[in-house]
Amino acid sequence: MKFLTAFAGARHGRVALVLLTFLAANHALAQQSKGPKDERDPWEGWNRNVYAFNEFIDDWFLRPVAEGYRFITPDFVDKGVTNFFTNLGELNNFVNSVLQLKGESAVVALGRFTYNTTFGLGGLIDVGTAFDLPERPEDLGQTLGYWGVGSGPYLVLPFLGPSTGRDFGGLVGDLTVMPSTWDYIESPENYYMRGLQIVDKRADLIPAESFISGDSYTFVRNAYLQRRQFLINDGKVKSDPFANDDDDVMLDNF
Repeated sequence: MKFLTAFAGARHGRVALVLLTFLAANHALAQQSKGPKDERDPWEGWNRNVYAFNEFIDDWFLRPVAEGYRFITPDFVDKGVTNFFTNLGELNNFVNSVLQLKGESAVVALGRFTYNTTFGLGGLIDVGTAFDLPERPEDLGQTLGYWGVGSGPYLVLPFLGPSTGRDFGGLVGDLTVMPSTWDYIESPENYYMRGLQIVDKRADLIPAESFISGDSYTFVRNAYLQRRQFLINDGKVKSDPFANDDDDVMLDNF
């Protein structure tokens, strides 16, 4: 799960995160030459170790905090917080829609941001969906996929969770060069809000855990890859070499 991506808010924080993920990718490349090859997941040894590390951090810190957040936060407040952070991401949706030549999606993203910010109390209320403008999430990884960049092997990153070679490149671009409404929020409020975003996102994922069955690593991998293919193909499902009959499930929040 990408539950700590939001820590890379300010520019220097983004650079630090990029360095971390770059080192992680280099280490994974070194691991590639060891052990039997698997075309679906050639770095499985590395990935499972990182997955276990992320699970340890989650079990002992993030999940308990998220559970406490769910316990004390009224549903309407929780929904408002989620709407607020979703609205902040509309600028990124807009830019990537333009880069993918998706004019309608770009208009939807801009319209959602305008309506939600103006009439939705700064984004706390999802007015856009009420106006028949549901969110169309886009990111640089999807943009790279749109222009024909291959997915690359599955990769689990420390703290950040599931990714691929393409999504890792998109993440670096999103964090370093893409415009963001976060840039206009002063510190230290920026860090407080990002911390709240991480906890809110993790809390929203708790109900989805009931769908996990069997080997959790395999389930999360398949769900993530299916979800990414679904987004890149704009909902047009194609054959998925990572999927099998037992794990034909897509989780929207992965």
